[in-house]
Amino acid sequence: MKYSFRQLEVFLAAAHSQNITRAAETLAMSQSAASSALKELEAQFDIQLFDRVGKRLQLNELGRLYRPQVEALLAQSQELEHALSQHTEVGALKVGATLTIGNYLAVGVMAEYMQTQTHAKVSLEVANTRTIAQRVSDFELDIGLIEGELQSSELEVISWRSDELVVFCSPDHPLADNPALEDDELRAATWIMREQGSGTRQTFERGMHGLLPDLNILLELEHTEAIKRAVEAGLGIGCLSKVCLADAFKRGSLVPIGVPSHRNFDRQFYFILHKQKYRSAGIDRWMQLCRKL
Repeated sequence: MKYSFRQLEVFLAAAHSQNITRAAETLAMSQSAASSALKELEAQFDIQLFDRVGKRLQLNELGRLYRPQVEALLAQSQELEHALSQHTEVGALKVGATLTIGNYLAVGVMAEYMQTQTHAKVSLEVANTRTIAQRVSDFELDIGLIEGELQSSELEVISWRSDELVVFCSPDHPLADNPALEDDELRAATWIMREQGSGTRQTFERGMHGLLPDLNILLELEHTEAIKRAVEAGLGIGCLSKVCLADAFKRGSLVPIGVPSHRNFDRQFYFILHKQKYRSAGIDRWMQLCRKL
């Protein structure tokens, strides 16, 4: 075999950091050793994987072509090494989740995963759909859990479970006693919304087609808890997943508002994986636990 796993590790680290010095630091190598490993890999196959501009390395078309295969090969080798040394079938798992899923569903799955799998570790990153998708595309996350619809040639999008958004307000709000709002009342209301790029906002805008230019959006916030607090304070009405509103509805600090029947806020939660990502035992176990919810 002409290449070494160390050379491949240097290639991936350089692809991620776009700088050989930072790549060397990541791998606890000297800068000269990392640089030599990368040059040897390219020389052995008479190829160039990066465009070099000063100290900056920019992955070129050939490098982008081979990166997913290298990612998959090293993931398999790391899982085998972990299984041999720890006598277990799963290793560390890097999970990304959108805010609703991360704050209200993924933590419980993470706890069960770590309790039932010997030596298992999970890191959880919470961000919006756009960010999680990009991180999975860049092989920085093993799996993503998203609430927004996604089109990507690089990612496999797998349906997980159904969800729906609910319009809500404080119990003291003038609209609280309305059994169902009409479109004119939706136009006249003051809204506290999730930010652009979130799956929740995407579903809301789809459900409110025809009204969007006329809506009065007072605040756009990144966190569901901040939206709930703002609505509780009477600043406006909101629209979030029923998953994150259940406790507030039980307490009575927030109340649901009906909307016209043609306003559809149903949606799906999805798993996303890179199409060339090696499907490890850990990923399969994580998905199995998620499907039990």
